[in-house]
Amino acid sequence: MTGKDFKKSRREFLKKSMADMAGVSFLSSFIKVKNQAKGKTMVRILIILVLLCSHLMVMAQSTNKAPWPTKEWARSMPKEQKLNPKLLNELVQLIREGKTFPNLHSLLIVRNGYLVVEEYFDDYHADRIHTLQSVSKSFTSALIGIAIEQGKIKGVQERALDFFPDIHDIQNMDERKAAIKLQDLLTMRSGTDYHEHNSGSPHDKLNQLDRGWDRFYLNRKMLCKPGTRFQYDSGGVILMSSILKSRTGMHADSFAEKYLFIPLGIKNVMWYRNQEGHPHTGGGLSLLPRNMAKFGLLYLRKGRWENRQVVPADWVEESFQKRISFDGRSSSREIGYGYLWWVLMPDLVGAGKENIFAAMGFRAQYIFIIPEHDMVVVVTGSTVSQSDQKRPISFLYSYILPAVHQ
Repeated sequence: MTGKDFKKSRREFLKKSMADMAGVSFLSSFIKVKNQAKGKTMVRILIILVLLCSHLMVMAQSTNKAPWPTKEWARSMPKEQKLNPKLLNELVQLIREGKTFPNLHSLLIVRNGYLVVEEYFDDYHADRIHTLQSVSKSFTSALIGIAIEQGKIKGVQERALDFFPDIHDIQNMDERKAAIKLQDLLTMRSGTDYHEHNSGSPHDKLNQLDRGWDRFYLNRKMLCKPGTRFQYDSGGVILMSSILKSRTGMHADSFAEKYLFIPLGIKNVMWYRNQEGHPHTGGGLSLLPRNMAKFGLLYLRKGRWENRQVVPADWVEESFQKRISFDGRSSSREIGYGYLWWVLMPDLVGAGKENIFAAMGFRAQYIFIIPEHDMVVVVTGSTVSQSDQKRPISFLYSYILPAVHQ
């Protein structure tokens, strides 16, 4: 190769190398730009994912997706469920001291499906069942609703005597007694003389019988037309034990076990029964307080449990309707009565629009249902005086509801 050829070859090599280097530079620049674009896309994707996760978390909180407590309750701290722990701790301490709120055995608070307070007093504990007294009535209401849904009972307009075609020679029979409907029993407006005001009352006498509760009630004298006057009447609810047996073929306790307690995972159940096998559906049920809270949650969730409608949703709604108004009572927070459920005034510190509902029993047994705040409160006790018996209603409004707002 001559010197001239060598110089020409070197110039071509350098020119090609420069072109190659320019191509590499261009490719590098292209890759860099592409990576930058890809990086920006990844950032956008991450932002979208964060926003989506935040949205899902808010949605989960707003729909209260706590696990169903069929086997056990999911627990949470009050503060995590936006409850003021200071107020609740003060309440627990007052109950434990036994002066301001004496003779109480348990306090349970459920919010957003989580058990946030579970306290026991006076040697009571989580595994000790407790009498429900007249809280039992609200369970009986649920059984009636289930039987209606199943077609075993036609509806609340059925006449009471139609459930007992085999009982003849009913005493004190007249047109008013013939007109008593199931709805009158559910709202305690049967019109009979049944009451439980004192020793020797019809209720006292029924509780001393070992059989014949149904006939004893059906034989009562009539005081007024049914559906016209409210008088607290456990006898009409006890009669529902026989009504359920008549139409379902099952005693109320067996019916409850199959269609109410098993779906909710409720065990450790005890009923008081007469010698005919009829459970005392007016006040003879005993349960664990945790299981009382399950029943409250069932009604808070409109009768639904997991993927099953245990109590018809429309029955829950009908049961909570204020069918009897107590608005004339100046100092009482009890403003009405539904189908064996008490209606209490709303939380006035809150929106003040949604009523509170309660199953209430003698000597301070309570299940409070507070839809506005997605809460259930359970109280059990053995209070002595009437005023002490009402104190859980007082601290519901003075401690528990304010704990939501502070």
